[in-house]
Amino acid sequence: MNAEAAKLKQAKDEFVSQWGALGTQWGINRTMAQIHALLMTSPVAMTTDEVMDELQISRGNAHTNLKELVAWGLLRVVVKKGERREYFEAEKDVWTMFTIIARERKRREIDPALAIVHKCAEETRDISTTEGKAFFAQMRALEEFVSFASKMSDRVASMKHGIAVQLATKILG
Repeated sequence: MNAEAAKLKQAKDEFVSQWGALGTQWGINRTMAQIHALLMTSPVAMTTDEVMDELQISRGNAHTNLKELVAWGLLRVVVKKGERREYFEAEKDVWTMFTIIARERKRREIDPALAIVHKCAEETRDISTTEGKAFFAQMRALEEFVSFASKMSDRVASMKHGIAVQLATKILG
């Protein structure tokens, strides 16, 4: 392996490792994030066996996480003529990845949290004690905030990349 290839491999290995560590902070498992990073930086689609070899993971672990990434929409299954094996390629467009991840996180985390807060508010609406009124008011405030954040997330995720950047520039500038 020449010096450039070694340097690239080292950088890619570091990225895959760190993306895996970040994934755990975003609520997904390390292996799923590492597979995503590996395929996101791969110039060609890879098989389950290639992913297993590269990351030194079991077939079951690779298979489960590849299927989950396909379900999220971050990976696509590629069929090659004359091949029985499945190949996987990652979505490479960063804005598209962001919107997919935002949509999935909202569906899996924000929507259930909003449903719980709404249910708790409804169940305590008619409680007349001071503590009950305070609890209801807190649930309504949380519901209002989470609902607003959810709508803003939907709005930003539905924007085209350029429009979102322009809006962010106005807000942050």
